[in-house]
Amino acid sequence: MATPLRFRASAIGECFARQHSSRLPAQRSGAGRSGTRRHCSAITASRSTGVLNSRIGAARSGSLPFEELLAGAEAAAKLGSQVVLDALDKPRRIDYKGATDLVTDTDKKCELAVLQEIQRRFPDHLILGEEGGVIGNSSSDYLWCVDPLDGTTNFAHGYPSFAVSVAVLYKGRPAAATVVEFAGGPFCWVTRTFTSSSGGGAFCEGNPISVSNTDQVERSLLVTGFGYDHDEAWATNISLFKDFTDVSRGVRRLGAAAVDMCHVSLGIVEAYWEYRLKPWDMAAGVLMVEEAGGKVTKMDGGEFSVFDRSVLVSNGVIHPKLLDRISPATKSLVNQGLDFSQWYKPEGYSCN
Repeated sequence: MATPLRFRASAIGECFARQHSSRLPAQRSGAGRSGTRRHCSAITASRSTGVLNSRIGAARSGSLPFEELLAGAEAAAKLGSQVVLDALDKPRRIDYKGATDLVTDTDKKCELAVLQEIQRRFPDHLILGEEGGVIGNSSSDYLWCVDPLDGTTNFAHGYPSFAVSVAVLYKGRPAAATVVEFAGGPFCWVTRTFTSSSGGGAFCEGNPISVSNTDQVERSLLVTGFGYDHDEAWATNISLFKDFTDVSRGVRRLGAAAVDMCHVSLGIVEAYWEYRLKPWDMAAGVLMVEEAGGKVTKMDGGEFSVFDRSVLVSNGVIHPKLLDRISPATKSLVNQGLDFSQWYKPEGYSCN
């Protein structure tokens, strides 16, 4: 069987061959990043003027510097990514958490690898994992949000749009994050690593990234997602999908929230929204978008927390225009009695 990282298309091979000399993306040195981080912070500030309610990223990181937290997130995501890489193009066991919500043995092995690295580096921290639930000290100011395989259904089918997502919150606000995206496809898999820290900018493979400057919905490529429950929120988003398909260049549905938000931060799509996501789905991606100069709110336009049940991220410029359609639809759901209170916040964890 061909190895997962053997490239058949020369263009892809030339682009990724260097980074895959050790099967995982090489990271640039801290010295190489420092100058560009200041540049990205300036982008965030300038594009936020008059648009953002407030930053969602942590203003400070307590006794641990942002750089140390980011190093931990990168190391944990790298170990988890190796588990996924080793499983690509191989048979996998699939279990079901619901009628359509599945989990593979790779999810569990990847989360274990990530958790062990976090616990090794930060034994007193609290961890919230998609598969393992809450682990650790609930009195800690630090909460790690881990999605070991965002886009499990895609992974199970060999469809290229999934990721390992690791983020750490300080008192409820994202402080540092890493997302390792898998793309390409069977026998031609490639990865790219997104990193960010609050106030430090957003990067892809060590290169500073920023959201697009497209200022018209009509010229925008948009992304959304749909949950497993086909309820009123699902039906409302189907209507929003249709509405925006009619007025934009298109709406995509890839099935991996962290990947979708990284694509907004990369500037290749202008916005992403979805109902009923969990903290581990959003914590890394929202920080990427904000640090790349974008805007993050709830879908009713309110100030966002990773424990909220809706999210809208965009390049910031088109955010008000998107809310003109999305906010009334969301408020209508609230009026119908749908619960949009915060959820999955570990008992005893303080955001103050």
